[in-house]
Amino acid sequence: MRLDGKVAIVTGGGIGIGRAYSKGLAREGAKVAVADIQVEAATQVAAEINKDGGEAIPVAVDVSSPEKTREMADAVLKAYGRIDILVNNAGLYTALTKKSFMEIPEDEWDRVMAVNVKGLFLCVQAVYPAMKEQGKGKIINISSGTILGGTPMFLHYVSSKAGVLGFTRALAREIGTDNICVNAIMPGLTISGDSQEGVTTPQQLENRRKSRAFQRDQYPDDLVGTVIFLSSDDSDFITGQSISVDGGQHMH
Repeated sequence: MRLDGKVAIVTGGGIGIGRAYSKGLAREGAKVAVADIQVEAATQVAAEINKDGGEAIPVAVDVSSPEKTREMADAVLKAYGRIDILVNNAGLYTALTKKSFMEIPEDEWDRVMAVNVKGLFLCVQAVYPAMKEQGKGKIINISSGTILGGTPMFLHYVSSKAGVLGFTRALAREIGTDNICVNAIMPGLTISGDSQEGVTTPQQLENRRKSRAFQRDQYPDDLVGTVIFLSSDDSDFITGQSISVDGGQHMH
């Protein structure tokens, strides 16, 4: 197994795509901290991993809170003694509805930025000391393919996910000397099982299928292999990169 002996944290790991990341990393031998503000969901995913022969713990976290992110890192270090992988997946998406930028309330804009951008910053601050001491680490930030197409009526979300790329590149430069890889994934529109009402319509899904080289819907398992690769030793000389995983919708 490619991640045997590694310890991974997946934020937003209890639902949707994060659930697939958590289970996929566990299948490759990683001990997984399923970190989520929805504690019941995280507990269920951790239980499923353990039942399947893996090893996982649920961890409660609000990624927009400095205290909660530090508590997350402390809990993982207490349980497993190290942190090798951080998948910065938690984000606000399905809770949002598309609307004109003129109609976005200021508090909604601030909340999106607090979770989708500041949340990455706080989680990295929380795990960095352990990775630095170990002399190695993998940080994988989840951006979005919406930034490549300039998706309209979704300005706060798209802006936040564009910020993830700048964050990834600058951080990769800053901590490369610590042998920590920092990369980003840009998923296409993914059918995760969560309600996407207000975000996508059946016609939009059909248009998305037609725009891809692989003309089908995208599902969470389509993203798991890239996360595993970026978590593994196979990607030790890759950093500061952004990988589009969208079935060939955007080629850059």
